[in-house]
Amino acid sequence: MSLKLAVSFAKSHAAAEGLAILLTTSGADMPAGATEADPAGVYARAAKSGKFTGKSLSTLDIVAPHGTPLDRLVILGLGKGDSLSAHDWLKAGGVATAAVKGADTVTVYVDVPGLQVSPKAVADFALGMLLRAYKFDTYKTKKKPEDEEDKAEKTVKVTIVTAEASAAKKAFAETEAVADGVILARNLVNEPANVLGPLEFAAKAKELEKLGVEVETLTEKEMKKLGMGALLGVAQGSVRPPRLVVMQWKGGKSKDKPIAFVGKGVVFDTGGISIKPAGGMEDMKGDMGGAAAVAGLMHVLAARKAKVNAIGILGLVENMPDGNAQRPGDIVTSMSGQTIEVINTDAEGRLVLCDALWYCNDRFQPTFMINLATLTGAIGVALGSVHAGLFSNDDELSERLLAAGLSTNERLWRMPLGKDYDKLIDSKFADMKNTGGRQAGSITAAQFLKRFVKDTPWAHLDIASTAMGSPNDEINQSWGSGYGVRLLDELVRAHYES
Repeated sequence: MSLKLAVSFAKSHAAAEGLAILLTTSGADMPAGATEADPAGVYARAAKSGKFTGKSLSTLDIVAPHGTPLDRLVILGLGKGDSLSAHDWLKAGGVATAAVKGADTVTVYVDVPGLQVSPKAVADFALGMLLRAYKFDTYKTKKKPEDEEDKAEKTVKVTIVTAEASAAKKAFAETEAVADGVILARNLVNEPANVLGPLEFAAKAKELEKLGVEVETLTEKEMKKLGMGALLGVAQGSVRPPRLVVMQWKGGKSKDKPIAFVGKGVVFDTGGISIKPAGGMEDMKGDMGGAAAVAGLMHVLAARKAKVNAIGILGLVENMPDGNAQRPGDIVTSMSGQTIEVINTDAEGRLVLCDALWYCNDRFQPTFMINLATLTGAIGVALGSVHAGLFSNDDELSERLLAAGLSTNERLWRMPLGKDYDKLIDSKFADMKNTGGRQAGSITAAQFLKRFVKDTPWAHLDIASTAMGSPNDEINQSWGSGYGVRLLDELVRAHYES
């Protein structure tokens, strides 16, 4: 289970007990808080004998330091400290959480001598602590020995000591909302498909009403009336009915057009009649990572009272090979009126998204639309798990997304679009087919979606290799990463709030 951290801020905390964490830069004579937490000067001797230099993200762990009331003293290195980014502070916070190791009370001294530490940097550090504390073991009935202490879900009291405690507390109010949104997305991706189907996912989204989000859910009957034949075609092989969830956060001026985010929510993807190989199919419980990110983002925007009007749309279906399932060769009619030959039933995410995008554009006429989807394995072949794929019809939106990716380290790489790729999805029997084959698989998927956005600025983020199963790092030890929540919140924060 996740380690619960109760974070508070103080200007001074001389009577530190339990665990104290001191921050230092490489080459510094004295770490932050040394006079308060280490009056006996234990650090200097231990650093010398252990050859600790303050290298970035390195730690020096001193057990029961003599001359102090502490159980442990941990020194955390920040490196040179002259160019620390927001992500550097985030990672440092994650490493601090990794050092907690069963402590009940933690005091962290973040003001570093000779280094300007802003309230935002402190808030980013705290965010890193919260994100690293997450663990999904809801269904484990037997714990490993090192997890025994977590059984009672104890809360660890964390006091962050900084000269600008009030300003840091104010900044943390927003970053805590970000942590909650990321954790919501991680929980949704990690849940097994037998627990989280379209109806259950829709119910989770409905809970955002507590934060002031307006949530409506379209049923199969309502989608059929709207003509969403592409989305409904994917769902028809499952006994679990599809849903389209529409979330609205109205935090901006009434005259401001909304911005919109659309998520692919295939709660489980067998591939349908074009069934996937058995090996690794269990990971397809995460094929709703795009919808999870959109739900997480809407949570963040509402929780931090973002001054923006935002739409979040989730296309929720299950893709199963039932006797009622659509077949390769079937032709469906999308809400746009365009017809689609279904060449491969495992290219189903774009069928869900095309109707969701059209509905979003037609109803809300947003400033832009961004869709997120675990859409193609091909994007992982091209970019690995370091970058998600970015496809767009708008240069300004693309540049802003790329900048937000660099700021949050949820990085993107822009991929090409062009008329030449359209030829690969032309159909002999319908307006288009849903796959262009093996070549340029991620590009033709994006080219398909482009046909459903008209002239609205639009970006498609293919997050198949970053939303689930990406390598663990300092701020995430979970299979579901929550990728996209911090990225899009930064985009909104930097450019679209009034």
